[in-house]
Amino acid sequence: MQNFLFTERIEPGKRQVLERIKDFDEIYEIYDANESSTQSERCIQCGDPFCMNKCPLHNYIPQWLKSISEKDLPLAFKLSNDPSPFPEVMGRVCPHDVLCEGDCTLNDGHGAITIGSIESHITEEGFRQGLKPDFPGITVNKKVAVIGSGPAGISVATYLLRVGIAVDMYERAERAGGLLTYGIPNFKLDKNIVKRRISMLEDAGMTLHLNCEIGKDIGFDELAHNHDAIFIGIGATKAKQAKIPHENSKGVVVSMEFLTNIQAKNFGLKYDKFLDVKDMNVVVVGGGDTAMDCVRTAIREGAKSVKCLYRRDAANMPGSKKEYKNAVEEGGEFVFYASPKEISLDHDGLLNAIIMTKTSLSAKDESGRQRVEEVKGSDFRVKADIVIMALGFNPEVPSFLAENGVETNKWGGITIDENFQTTTAGIYAGGDCYRGADLVVRAAYDGREAASAIIKSLIK
Repeated sequence: MQNFLFTERIEPGKRQVLERIKDFDEIYEIYDANESSTQSERCIQCGDPFCMNKCPLHNYIPQWLKSISEKDLPLAFKLSNDPSPFPEVMGRVCPHDVLCEGDCTLNDGHGAITIGSIESHITEEGFRQGLKPDFPGITVNKKVAVIGSGPAGISVATYLLRVGIAVDMYERAERAGGLLTYGIPNFKLDKNIVKRRISMLEDAGMTLHLNCEIGKDIGFDELAHNHDAIFIGIGATKAKQAKIPHENSKGVVVSMEFLTNIQAKNFGLKYDKFLDVKDMNVVVVGGGDTAMDCVRTAIREGAKSVKCLYRRDAANMPGSKKEYKNAVEEGGEFVFYASPKEISLDHDGLLNAIIMTKTSLSAKDESGRQRVEEVKGSDFRVKADIVIMALGFNPEVPSFLAENGVETNKWGGITIDENFQTTTAGIYAGGDCYRGADLVVRAAYDGREAASAIIKSLIK
């Protein structure tokens, strides 16, 4: 260990730009055993590991780095999979540069440990060698219903099944995975990886109900009657609006509608050809990872041009710097200090441009972030055939919540206590339906902690 003085940070290989924009395959290679071990040996094994503290899951990062540096894959696999429901997913989609790697001690002049890439290697190589997470089978006479098969739902199911509690998972879509399947493009997360984890849970005793919407295909009362507890993990899919004129016009779409449609196309399922952006001038409004996903997807779909408009600068973008860098490499054009003002329509009512206003950053607000101020008289037009709004999401509020005493806050988030229990006993919630649109890793944390609370309540 502590070889950082002799070994530099080397990120995993990445496919060439002109090759990768032709398809939706993952762009990063997985470390081999030697690469993973060599990069792990750079860790200085801090007494107070900032990386571990910054990780929402509090993963045993220094411990599995040490194990993999010593080429003890079985121990590294166990240490990695114990606090995390899907480390091979986290290694791909977490914004490591602002979480674990962002707080690595070696950031000060040496380059952080490539934690995310090593994390992916450990589980992928472990699977290749036949290692699997431990599940005892259904050994407890209790059953929990999980509504939603996204990150929070997968996480809570994982930890319930690890103690032998049966799980029924209900998903309204054709495939399980929620955001992991429909919201994150294949070039970041191959869908076979998600499918593999779901299959493991089914092998462990989970029953998966697809194309099954609660309140429509099955009543909430029936779930409550047939289960000892219920976990709600329905995510946040209600798009935030810019609140500008004509934003509901044809040609203006929200990011998740666009990404989900393209994913359906990639699955070979029915999709809306209206959202085919080939040879179009595409404008994406927003600066988070979802906006980067839209930019990179539109490029792969053959758009004539792709511009991303953001009201702050690159340094203040809320998403991962890695994703921004990839988007720039692949041909995305970025216009900063620009805020949407109006959707421009032609005489036939068809979209032809978006009108933007230049902005500037002023004093910091109570959150410590600089305020955005519009510059008077600075309006400008950006030609567009389609505008994709990537401004974030709020939770949907299905009617079965209020009907069963589950309270929500002013923006639709489900109210929970310190045990992730809602205002109705026996009903729990976590993930984006509680937090609003947030990171996959935080949804995974919610699911894990909710499972712990459910287990304590059911196994006396």
